[in-house]
Amino acid sequence: MRHNPLSDTIAFLLQPGWTTAIFWLLLLASVAVAVYAFRSIPGQRSASNIGNWAFRVLIGCMWWQQTLWKLPPFYTDHPEQPFGDTGLAYWMTVMGKSAAIPLKADLVNNIVLPHFYLFAPIVYGLEALTAISLLLGIFVRLWGLVGAAQILNSWLGLYNADGEWPWTYFFLLVLQLIFAPHHYGRSLGVDAIIVARSIVRSKLGRAILAEAT
Repeated sequence: MRHNPLSDTIAFLLQPGWTTAIFWLLLLASVAVAVYAFRSIPGQRSASNIGNWAFRVLIGCMWWQQTLWKLPPFYTDHPEQPFGDTGLAYWMTVMGKSAAIPLKADLVNNIVLPHFYLFAPIVYGLEALTAISLLLGIFVRLWGLVGAAQILNSWLGLYNADGEWPWTYFFLLVLQLIFAPHHYGRSLGVDAIIVARSIVRSKLGRAILAEAT
């Protein structure tokens, strides 16, 4: 059957497994947070905030979907295959051959791949937390930058890979960076509730809160 956006979306939403259950919980929590913010904070009641929420959630879905082919404990969606043929190990191997900067290739080949099971949980954790941040709208400014750093890594690492278009990663990098200065979490997200209900009185506390949200 030929793939299309509708069938792929339905398959993603109904895929059996614990990841689908967690995703549905996050999606319902995002809707609940948005409804609460819309009803309880007058400044949230605008079309632009609704649009920002929708865009943020969609990119959060993308991040979550990208964790599904690097699931622990083997960090692949095909654990029956030999190490390096699928999943995160495969793409790390590609990075070791295709990086735009020789130093990055050396780092992947000589440090990351030999210690794969040290770095793999970090990669998975950062991607999952980026997805959760965007879906719930919590500390989006901080995780927008963390996500941008991850995409920058993919952009430079897969720059010369066969079949990859470097501009794809560059556009994703720019999109991720937009979330930070424009405070997308403050549009019907947990960040909006934190800011509206904040009782932080110290200058340092307010500064940290402002930077993270």
